Amino acid sequence: MTENSESEDEKNKKNANNGLAIGIGLGLSIGAALGIALDNLALWLGVGLALGVAVGMSFDTTKGKKKE
Repeated sequence: MTENSESEDEKNKKNANNGLAIGIGLGLSIGAALGIALDNLALWLGVGLALGVAVGMSFDTTKGKKKE
């Protein structure tokens, strides 16, 4: 039984940062698109990254609350 619980814990740890990765990917994509459109790529990549991290952390936080 301990082997099963350990494998479940490992799966939870692997899935814990999926929301952050998705948020960063979306934020960078949107930031790059805005940066190209507005001709200020450096600014909008930074903004997109920051917003992506915030959104990704909120994904992880809400995912953790739903499991409990």
